Amino acid sequence: MQAGIRQAMRRRLRQVAVAALSAGLLVTLGGQGVSAQTAIQQQAQQQAGAQQGGSGIVERVKDLASVSGVRENQLIGYGLVVGLDGTGDQTTQTPFTVQSLNNMLTQLGLSPDEDANPQLQNTAAVMVTADLPPFARPGQDIDVTVSSMGNADSLRGGTLLMTPLKGADGETYGIAQGNLIVGGFDAEGADGSSITVNVPSVGRIPNGASVEREVPTAFAEGDTVTLNLNRPDFTTATRLTEAVNETFGAGTAQAEDGSSVTVRAPTDPSQRVSFVAELENLPVERGEAPARVIVNSRTGTVVIGSNVQVSPAAVSHGSLTVTITESPEVVQPLPLAPGETAVQPETDIAIEEENNPMFLFDAGTSLDEIVRAVNNVGAAPSDLVAILQALREAGSLRAELVVI
Repeated sequence: MQAGIRQAMRRRLRQVAVAALSAGLLVTLGGQGVSAQTAIQQQAQQQAGAQQGGSGIVERVKDLASVSGVRENQLIGYGLVVGLDGTGDQTTQTPFTVQSLNNMLTQLGLSPDEDANPQLQNTAAVMVTADLPPFARPGQDIDVTVSSMGNADSLRGGTLLMTPLKGADGETYGIAQGNLIVGGFDAEGADGSSITVNVPSVGRIPNGASVEREVPTAFAEGDTVTLNLNRPDFTTATRLTEAVNETFGAGTAQAEDGSSVTVRAPTDPSQRVSFVAELENLPVERGEAPARVIVNSRTGTVVIGSNVQVSPAAVSHGSLTVTITESPEVVQPLPLAPGETAVQPETDIAIEEENNPMFLFDAGTSLDEIVRAVNNVGAAPSDLVAILQALREAGSLRAELVVI
């Protein structure tokens, strides 16, 4: 009975500590007067120390999950880059560059000749992209990326003219303008030889766009916040729920599925920000990843997870090399004999097979033993891919084989 009462008092104490976060009040924990924030941090440290003995990896909540509704928004715009040193669009092949320039001059009060076809070399049509961070306010600056959409050779030395940046809803959320920073360059000689380093047709403008419109967010609405795991996993979702309930009191968090955890939060915006700040720094033991082997068929890269094991199997892998050599010979008739000079083909075929020994995989062989056995026979990455695929077909590979 007394143990139950003490447990209930501790639970109530945690709830009081959470409510006192924003006010900076002192609470009593373990007979000592400490601040509410310090109490939560001490409990989180104790929980982290207890979890260090587990087999998983302890990470912060902010590294495992994101708050629902708190995300970036993509912006895009079309504009012109001027001031290029003869490396702009060839207007005969990109007529939209001239059309865009004429429209801009018309808006500025000029009347360009519609029949004229100016041969511009210092102007390029570009697409401007940017990521609008969450909670961005009007007047703040964000970085933009400028990419050529015509046949401009380089954007080095150019200046982006005022370009509206729009969201998926068609509304303008920012205005971009400024001088470009281009990391690549190209050079061409009189004989047609050329050299290109990196990509000179793409550049960036740090703080090149100003935010003009705020994106509405539902972060301060309702009495709960939802944490979405970066990688859905039932084990991680369960451990996250247990860590939150142990720190802030039973019933605070509830797992909705293997990807989302709903947490009760204060309705006051200031208290909610403080609560989420404490919440995202809680240590949680991440669930182990499933046994999986990733194979990149284009580059030959093979990544084997730590939980991959194989059933008993014997493997013998050797390379069969067939070499065909063509050696044409010229055949001439004897002196004063009838006939013509001819070319007679001669083909040599050689077959070579490596005599690699057979190696045995015991039951429950771990990743370290798999790598050691394959290295001992001198198998190349492409050979390892073939061995893993054969083990998978034989039912001995206890893992998911993913080919990308």
